[in-house]
Amino acid sequence: MQKIISYPISVIFYLCFGLCLAVFHPIQWICLNLFGYQAHKKSVDYLNFCLLSCTRLVGTTYKVTGVDTIPKGVPIIFVANHQSMYDIVTMIWYFRRFHCKFVSKKELGSGIPSVSFNLRHGGSVLIDRKDPKQAIPVIKGLSEYIEKNTRSAVIFPEGTRSKTGKPKEFAQSGLKILCKYAPSAYVVPVSINNSWKMVRYGMFPVGLGNHLTFTAHKAMAVKDYDFAELMALTEKAVVEGVNEYKQD
Repeated sequence: MQKIISYPISVIFYLCFGLCLAVFHPIQWICLNLFGYQAHKKSVDYLNFCLLSCTRLVGTTYKVTGVDTIPKGVPIIFVANHQSMYDIVTMIWYFRRFHCKFVSKKELGSGIPSVSFNLRHGGSVLIDRKDPKQAIPVIKGLSEYIEKNTRSAVIFPEGTRSKTGKPKEFAQSGLKILCKYAPSAYVVPVSINNSWKMVRYGMFPVGLGNHLTFTAHKAMAVKDYDFAELMALTEKAVVEGVNEYKQD
């Protein structure tokens, strides 16, 4: 029944969502080219605020905890499970003070208004998942960027999103490179719940009435751990904070 009800609501939702992307694309260009990074960053923040507001049309609510415990004035490496594109929208807005930059697949770097522009020009990096060797220098560059500018990287070590909410096994390579070349960074595990329910039917229609939770766990200084221990503690924190394993 929910799926049937969702069809007309989803049409309205996507019209509003798409309008936000279309309107903010030229706004981003103007901000970046006339006023520089800070103005562009603000435009991206408010783009994602508007996108989150659109999700209210399908009854989505949010709870984000632990943000106030994240260290300030140091590079941050956010490590999260991945359930849908709404993970990214939510983190950009609620973690905006940390200037989140993403490790994204190269396919997202073109063809999507606003999104592709920000990925190409906002400090995030694009990798070819079919060419692991290409990813190494790209992620290294991101590490050096956050180290120099005291910003944050977001990595989803599962590689692809979980369609049921159950976390997949974490790959180590991306996080290892980030830690190696951003030695003053802190790793912050983030557990995401219920985002997968937004796309339980695919992209259309949208799942209705979901409560998404994002929990930022205790930050860990890269310099205080050997990588194997840091990786194990990070994955343990993320997985233990994910409690929606079954479709309902």
